Amino acid sequence: QVQVVESGGGLVQPGGSLRLSCAASRFTFSAYTMSWVRQAPGKGLEWVSAINAGGFSTTYADSVKGRFTISRDNAKNTLYLEMNSLKPEDTAVYYCAAVTAPLKDSYYCSGYVCDDHDYRGQGTQVTVSS
Repeated sequence: QVQVVESGGGLVQPGGSLRLSCAASRFTFSAYTMSWVRQAPGKGLEWVSAINAGGFSTTYADSVKGRFTISRDNAKNTLYLEMNSLKPEDTAVYYCAAVTAPLKDSYYCSGYVCDDHDYRGQGTQVTVSS
């Protein structure tokens, strides 16, 4: 069945950087818009960023704009999230997901579901703390 596996999380000090990866398999990765969402402790999902199938258009939540960069390598079936200038409020489990619709400027999330999102992985923990 469809599989996405996130990696690259860890503990980092405020102002630090991390690069998350998402390895996808068993679906046509290059045909899908892909997305990163996150879940902070005790909260629902928050959409972070998305990239279109070709990798030439991206969108970001206001909370991460200018600090995070999403990219993809369709030859490697891999999605990335470069995170810089990390803040304690970025602490969350980060998930990648396939989006079953064309790229939008933003995505609405309620509880544990985000619009048009599917094939979410198990997540990788990012903790920003001194």
